[in-house]
Formats: sequence, structure tokens, C-alpha cells
Amino acid sequence: MTAEKDFVLATYLVHGAQDVSKKAKSIAVGLTVGTWTELPRDKQEKMAPHLGKVLQVKELAPTQDGEPRALVTIGYPVINVTPDFPALLTTVFGKLSMDGQIKLVDLELPELLLRQFPGPRFGIEGIRNRLGVHDRPLLMSIFKQCIGLSLDELEDEYQKQIDGGVDLVKDDEIFFRDDQAPVLERVRAFARRNEEREKQTGQKVLYAVNLTGPVTELLEKARRLVDAGASCLLLNVTPYGLDILHRLAADPDIQVPIMAHPAFSGALYASPQYGVSAPLWLGKLLRWAGADIVLFPSPYGSVAMPREESLQVADYLRDESLHRPAF
Repeated sequence: MTAEKDFVLATYLVHGAQDVSKKAKSIAVGLTVGTWTELPRDKQEKMAPHLGKVLQVKELAPTQDGEPRALVTIGYPVINVTPDFPALLTTVFGKLSMDGQIKLVDLELPELLLRQFPGPRFGIEGIRNRLGVHDRPLLMSIFKQCIGLSLDELEDEYQKQIDGGVDLVKDDEIFFRDDQAPVLERVRAFARRNEEREKQTGQKVLYAVNLTGPVTELLEKARRLVDAGASCLLLNVTPYGLDILHRLAADPDIQVPIMAHPAFSGALYASPQYGVSAPLWLGKLLRWAGADIVLFPSPYGSVAMPREESLQVADYLRDESLHRPAF
């Protein structure tokens, strides 16, 4: 379903509602004007532009236990929201997320609203241009032993990784306490290693440094890292919030790619009855917010995602849109 120009379209998977049409109407009213039939006529006329509307109710086959299921699409007037993720998510799934077995599975934004979200600054093409690699998959390695190591030890480990021919090296997302290898020193040291590697082989490498600290300090810290030579930023987006990714991606002083890590996102998408779908959260929303690279589970490995969901995440990151496609 394509978003109408005056409405944000939210689609939900609803379990257990015996009268799903009644449930849909309660959502459309409850998340917009709050009440409707009790309002006097003059108030209804005033509130009408802000009233949500039911666009579709599609009943699905019941669960194996006989529980009814349905897909419900609600249109929220775009005049109700401001162009930021707190406003958007609170409007479409604020108190509703606590109202029984209901999962937000998709969002569609009208073009004028979608344009106000930054999207990837670099995306697939921009990252490949930075690396000078266009004819093969990119190869990334990860620091999985970093906590407690000195800067000298980390430099040795970093050198081994880039000697292996990787295109990107990623910090461990749990690397917060870096007393023995402070982040600015680490960035400068690895940048020197990258420069030496490029002189010797012609191969460029991006180092995704973990951006950490109080959220009120992240923008300024990111700017300092870029000034120190950071070539890519790693952000645990779900704990920090979509809005900080939005602000990082939109900042003109942060001219490096941003890699979004999915840490904590399983708490949102893993349940079939509750939360937010993985394709929406990891695909659409992270791309809208400005992630150039999104890490997400494959259908195999120690942390796996169902194949259909994993492929849908990839599709949402790359499909035709106002925004650049993301890895």
C-alpha cells in the first residue's frame, strides 16, 4: 500500500481481536483525537483534519490454537506529526504498543515527510567509491578481543586484520571502557596504519570506531573523532535511539559513513505478537535515519533470523526510494 500524501500509513498484525473492525476504529481514533462520537458537532468539525482513518482490515488464517489474526492499516494525518522519530513512533505505536497482542509491521510515509529524514549520506555507492572497490563483495573483520587490551596490543591486532586484505574493520560493539586504548588515540593510530597500508598496496580500509558515551555528548564526540581521522562510525542505534542517528547523519561536520549495529533490537522484533517487525526496524527505519551500513542477522549462524525476514530487511535497505540504498 502506498502512502497518501496527507497520511502516514501504519500496518499492524493484530492477534486475538474478535471484532477486528471495531479494534481498528478504536486505534484510528485513540491515537489521534482520542474520542469522537462523544464530541459535539463544532468540536468534530475542528478535530476532523486530525482524525485517523481505517484504510484496510485484512483477516488472516487463525493460529494453530485458533486465535484470530488480521492485518490492519491505519492512516494518521501527517499534520499530527513533526519530522522526527520520537513524534512518528509515538504517534503510530505509543500507547498502542501496550494494548494487547499487536505488532507494528510496516510504515509508509508521504514524500514530503520522507524527504525530511536524511537517509544515508554515502550508501552503497558512496562507500564503494571511498574504498575504490566496485567489482566484488566487501570483506569486513571484527575486533572480538579488545576489552582490557593496551593500544599496542590493539594495533598489532589491527595490523593483522588489514594485512589479511579486509576492506573494513569494526570495533566490538561492547567496547565502552577503553581506558588502556582511548578512542582518540586508537583512531589516530589506526588511521596511520591505514595510510601505510594504502601506500604499500593501494588498498583503502575503513575503521568503524564505536561511538559511545552520554547521548548529549555524541554529536560533539563524533566531530572530534572525524577530526582525529575516523573513517567510519559504529553506533548501537537501538539503545541510543533513532533520533541520534538522524542527527549524526544530518550533521554537515560528520562526513564519514555510519554503521548501525543491531544490538538490543531483538527485544523489539523477536516476538511474533508484539513489538516492531525486523524489516521495518532494521530496514526502513535505519535507512530513513541515515545508516550507510546496517548489520543484521542472516538466516544462519549463532544469531539467526528467519530467511524471509532477513531478505526483507535487505530489500528495504536497497529498494527504490528517495534515499540512497544502504548496505
